[in-house]
Amino acid sequence: MKTYHAEVTRDGKFWLIRVREIGRSTQALRYKDIVTMANELIEIMDVVKDDEYDLHLEVHLPSSVKDHEARAEVLREETQRKQAEAAAEHRAAVQELLALGVSQREAGEVRGMSFQRVSQLAKVVLTHPRHDTPGATSTFHP
Repeated sequence: MKTYHAEVTRDGKFWLIRVREIGRSTQALRYKDIVTMANELIEIMDVVKDDEYDLHLEVHLPSSVKDHEARAEVLREETQRKQAEAAAEHRAAVQELLALGVSQREAGEVRGMSFQRVSQLAKVVLTHPRHDTPGATSTFHP
């Protein structure tokens, strides 16, 4: 089965669709119409039916769009790391209160959370790297 490759770029208010194998182009006003327009071009120019070929789209976005997408991904990853850090600090605060002899119910009142949530945070199993064996971990329950 033959494969056609359509390169898609934004050109003003239209999507420009260039099908390499037939050396022809067409346009679509909306992104959702790209496949339909490419298929119609292929079928008219090469006199083939839609079940006789595959279509592979390559959408080329401006570098400014790619830059924004890359920056968004970096920020998303940073956010995940910061959320994990915040959760660890939240657990540590609860565990410190409990270590001071504060009851779970009182810790909940102090921290503005239910005593059930305090209980969940108090039961978290922490894993720390062991320093005596590379790659090994030791687990303890606070």
